[in-house]
Amino acid sequence: MRWLRPLAMTAAVTTLCASIAACSTSPTGRSQLLLLPDSQLNEMGQQAFAQYQRDIPTADQASHRYVQCITEAIIDVLPDDQRNQDWQIRVFRADQPNAFALPGGYMGVNTGMLDIATDQNQLASVIGHEIGHVLARHANERASTQSATSLGLSVISSASGMQTPAGQQLMGVLGMGAEYGIALPFSRRHESEADAIGLQLMAEAGFDPRESVTLWENMQAASSGGEPPAWMSTHPSQGQRIQGLQANMDQAMATYEQARAQGRAPNCQRS
Repeated sequence: MRWLRPLAMTAAVTTLCASIAACSTSPTGRSQLLLLPDSQLNEMGQQAFAQYQRDIPTADQASHRYVQCITEAIIDVLPDDQRNQDWQIRVFRADQPNAFALPGGYMGVNTGMLDIATDQNQLASVIGHEIGHVLARHANERASTQSATSLGLSVISSASGMQTPAGQQLMGVLGMGAEYGIALPFSRRHESEADAIGLQLMAEAGFDPRESVTLWENMQAASSGGEPPAWMSTHPSQGQRIQGLQANMDQAMATYEQARAQGRAPNCQRS
């Protein structure tokens, strides 16, 4: 998928925001172009998640309980309107150290990620990151920008069903098309923003935010001497991600210490 250059994209978003009531603000205060109804995207997310579960084997129950324990601890610190949506997470048997998030709160973690994230704190940084994608409505922003610039606004107005050509185009834009595109990366801006949101969430839940850096050090070690995985091709580099996390670490540590003082001490074990 070809993306507009940053300046061209910014100009396009600014023009659209000036002409239609389609602008919103992300949790970090960044302006967003959101053209699609969340209900439509959530339905797409639900259907793609169901298909993924039919096609990819899931992991053992112990892995599910472990990941669910961490997820619930993070979701518990969300505001009521966010906490009460239908969050779902599954663990899939796949060696690639990856995770994904879909509109509506549907998330997946590969067993390969459990080998890289060696404790609950490191995995909490992964899950917090994916929750950050959902809270920031990155899928809506991605689909809206791509639709407005490449497919045309007519796609959005006519996409009334999943099986229509327009609906199929939107599925492709969301990365939910053939070959399990739901695991495709968001833009680098989205990835960095989800890192920042996830760092704060894991700290609020009582997970040690310093372990988010350890996770990416583990990722660096795992890919040492070879090409980075294809799914990371449009992500920030591991070094850039570590730098971004460290830039937000003082605030995250203050939040973490407050959470621990309030008795938040998750104890999720992979047995």
